[in-house]
Amino acid sequence: MINQHKTRTIQGIQALCLFLLFAVSSCHPPAVEERPDPLPSWNDGPNKQAIIGFISTTTDSLSGSFIPLDARIAVFDNDGTLWTEQPLYFQFEFIKDRILQMAPEHPQWKHTQPFQAILENDPRELMAMGSEGLLKLNLAASTGMSEDAFKQTVRTWIDTARHPLSGKLYKEMVYQPMLELLQYFRANGFKTYIVSGGGVSFMRPWTEEMYGIPPEQVIGSTMKTSFEMKDGKPVIMRLQDMETYNDKEVKPLSINKVIGKRPVAAFGNSDGDLAMLQWTAAGPSTPLMVYIHHTDSVREWAYDRKSLVGRLDKGLDEANQNGWVVVDMMNDWKYVHPYELPQ
Repeated sequence: MINQHKTRTIQGIQALCLFLLFAVSSCHPPAVEERPDPLPSWNDGPNKQAIIGFISTTTDSLSGSFIPLDARIAVFDNDGTLWTEQPLYFQFEFIKDRILQMAPEHPQWKHTQPFQAILENDPRELMAMGSEGLLKLNLAASTGMSEDAFKQTVRTWIDTARHPLSGKLYKEMVYQPMLELLQYFRANGFKTYIVSGGGVSFMRPWTEEMYGIPPEQVIGSTMKTSFEMKDGKPVIMRLQDMETYNDKEVKPLSINKVIGKRPVAAFGNSDGDLAMLQWTAAGPSTPLMVYIHHTDSVREWAYDRKSLVGRLDKGLDEANQNGWVVVDMMNDWKYVHPYELPQ
């Protein structure tokens, strides 16, 4: 009897413990799992929160700022917005390398400008010739071949050429915070486009690898082309004449022509992007306009109003007047390039 009584007592205690354990656990529901930071290379602050807030409200079907999937168009400049543009635009570095490579076949270039300035490494003389000189160099370096041959030339260059100051491959000079932002937008149903003054055929061979943006979503400057038969095969040949220089007021025209929809988000870094941001700001939705302001002279370059490359003057004034997001590279970005990330 005594043993039976002890057994009942022990069972009663066990039942009581289980009851108390259940009661205590019921008072403390499991912690809600925190979502990972979508922009880990961005410092916390009003600019990061403005971008996250835009995504949050425009993708919430119950929000007054909700944007349907088919209208979620985001456009990005390339030079100075997605990758570095100093000390010279990277496409111009490509042109310089092409001129040096082709020079042995053109001995007259030693005494002919603007080629002479390239061969003698005289940037002052080159800049003094302005856009006309740069156009001559571009035509010489980028035409007289098929589109396929040109694209292969670009692929080889982007895989091997290195930045003259950092020593890194040009394709390593992309901005890590912007790579995260591109992914963040696409993960939330936005279609991302490049709208650049750079040559469209120069960008298309590598934008998908580097940014996840396919060739058909790249808008840029174009050369005139022709359809020809070469050795019995059809080819598209690059002619020695510009068709479109996709900069400033031409950018909204190109967006309208190629995309056919007004963007709801636009990112740039210079006055060349101002018209694109203005066009986006005038839309009926709740748009996001962002300028990348180069303020970091240690990890990158600090420049804006007086720079010969990527000048940001009128655009900065308008951004401040209208409350657009102006990203301070030095203060808003934890890291600039992917190779700076902790291993």
